Amino acid sequence: MAPIRTAIIGLSTAAKTSWASAAHLPYLLSDRGRERFQIVALLNSSVDSAKKAIADYKLGSDVKAYGSPQDLAADKDVEFVVCATRVDVHYDTIKPSVAAGKNVFVEWPLAENVKRASELAELAKEKQVTTAVGIQARVAPVVLKVKEIIQSGAIGKVLCSEVKVSQPTVERGRVSEGLSYFLDKKVGGNPVSIGYAHMIDFIHSILGEFEHFDSHTQLRRPAQVVYDTQTGAERHTTSDVPDLVSVHGTLKPSTHVAEGASLVVNFRTGASFPGTKVFVWVIEGDKGEIRVEADKSSFIQMEASNLAMPIEVHDYGMDEVDKVEWKWDDFLGALPARARNIGRLYDLYAEGKLKEYGVADFEVAVVRHREIDRILWP
Repeated sequence: MAPIRTAIIGLSTAAKTSWASAAHLPYLLSDRGRERFQIVALLNSSVDSAKKAIADYKLGSDVKAYGSPQDLAADKDVEFVVCATRVDVHYDTIKPSVAAGKNVFVEWPLAENVKRASELAELAKEKQVTTAVGIQARVAPVVLKVKEIIQSGAIGKVLCSEVKVSQPTVERGRVSEGLSYFLDKKVGGNPVSIGYAHMIDFIHSILGEFEHFDSHTQLRRPAQVVYDTQTGAERHTTSDVPDLVSVHGTLKPSTHVAEGASLVVNFRTGASFPGTKVFVWVIEGDKGEIRVEADKSSFIQMEASNLAMPIEVHDYGMDEVDKVEWKWDDFLGALPARARNIGRLYDLYAEGKLKEYGVADFEVAVVRHREIDRILWP
């Protein structure tokens, strides 16, 4: 099979975040990635910016440089478009390619609000294109292993689940200039829409969606200091993004989830108390329960993607606790942490297995957007 001709939106050494280079390029430039995908074009804010990125990353003189989403969409040589920009430009940069009938992958969040996300989903359905969204922890081996345990019946029917999370990657009362948009809800990218959403999505991928839920939010530190990482210069501003979220809901009953089963989540930004876990997830069944913990992060797509996320299963009948092993496939384990789940998504796309593995598409993304909007915009 010929490699899939791929365009990347947002690969730049000048980008405010390095997600495209840190999470996408390692797989695409690996031997396995090159067998399945060929980077044929880049779209940046200008043609010159795209040309610079092509040179900086040594992608080859035959890679095309674009500064216009419409020009990229018109390129018949491009089969698959990957969007890894800041969230508030997702809609404008990816919509022309969807309208042109190209298959697309868009990082999470899909758009800055549920209205625009819904428009993209409707357009993708109309054009019958394949879509994927980067809520990629769904395909992490630790998540798939927990799902396998539940579906095996080892803990019986799920009666309830509790999650306690802190987000140490977010500083208390301070944020870098490059991430200052995290303080403005209307931009669409912030610790709740990104950090909480990534976490709650992989939990929903195992336990199913809420039948109904209530949420409480708090903004503990509205006054924020924005600092320049290069000069150290500081300015003061105010945030309108909650930094504490508490959710209590009832899960939809299913083959493995009992009627009335609860899911309780407590999420806060900032480091946890010294010596405590930053992520503790317990799933109680009528025959046993599962506990999953992480020391450094709940971000399975980032720091927590190593093996420091043990799974323990308590069998009530035997009154024994067993550790359940999980591991990365060799080719994924060889990639940097941030590239592992993204690499899995690329592989599943190339193999036509996105639906088989429950990878989120645009329609699923709209469901998650609605859930997050209910929390952020009550």
